[in-house]
Amino acid sequence: MLRPAGAFLQHETVCEECSRVFHTGGARLVLCGRTWEKLEALYDALISVTDPSMTYAPKLILLDISDINCIRDVAKEILNCYGCVDILINNASMKVKGAVQSISLELDKKIMDANYFGPITLTKAILPNMISRRTGQIVLINSIQGKIGIPFRAAYAASKHAAVGFFDCLRAEMEEFDISVSTVNPTFICSYHRQPAPGNWEASIWKFFFRKVAYGVHPVDVAEEVLRTVSRKKREVLMANPIPRAAVYIRTFFPELFFAIVASEYLQRKYLLWRHGTKLLLLLQVPLLM
Repeated sequence: MLRPAGAFLQHETVCEECSRVFHTGGARLVLCGRTWEKLEALYDALISVTDPSMTYAPKLILLDISDINCIRDVAKEILNCYGCVDILINNASMKVKGAVQSISLELDKKIMDANYFGPITLTKAILPNMISRRTGQIVLINSIQGKIGIPFRAAYAASKHAAVGFFDCLRAEMEEFDISVSTVNPTFICSYHRQPAPGNWEASIWKFFFRKVAYGVHPVDVAEEVLRTVSRKKREVLMANPIPRAAVYIRTFFPELFFAIVASEYLQRKYLLWRHGTKLLLLLQVPLLM
């Protein structure tokens, strides 16, 4: 039986959709988050649309993944729910945008706590239980920016690179215990409200275009991919459209070309900001790698 224990989630709609697909699939969920009101709202939403005779009521636990000192105690509470955790899904994240020199060191540390130290501390707290049973699966919902770095995302990209490095090493170490380690790396996750209103044929085409190309991946797609990753025990998944996917391969095989392209776009955006102002710049930024 699946018993995913989620952390403070990167994107609220991803949290909702992942909870939905696992709950309807019969998983015994332990939902963790920083705000009790939001946990209760998610709980109500889940049990209101499912047959209680076919599903299990989720258990709720308060957890601030960026508060490193409390994680081990919360992990004990999580384990006490069912005696074990079969699947741990880490989806903690905090974003910040800005030039390197404008981001304080304190904020850099806060990003690392939420995106790196928090998830690995929770993982280390749950891991002995899995090792003793010689079974389990650990999933990290990360970001494509754990593979490539782009301007104005230094702290975020650094934390995501660190997480990928840790879970890559963990994957190799856990082979002897039959514990699977999976990473799901989506590009920018779009929000529901960014989709055009339906109503005619053109709107439908426009909606499809923006969902699949311009605005990254949809939360429903992420949740369904996480479920497939768990079911098939995939080791790594890259959820990206052709342009950002190509960027990952260019960064790997032609790094000098990648650096030149990124630097060129950075300079072009600075010029547009100087020439036309912030409004036009924002309109021209298609968030393929956000």
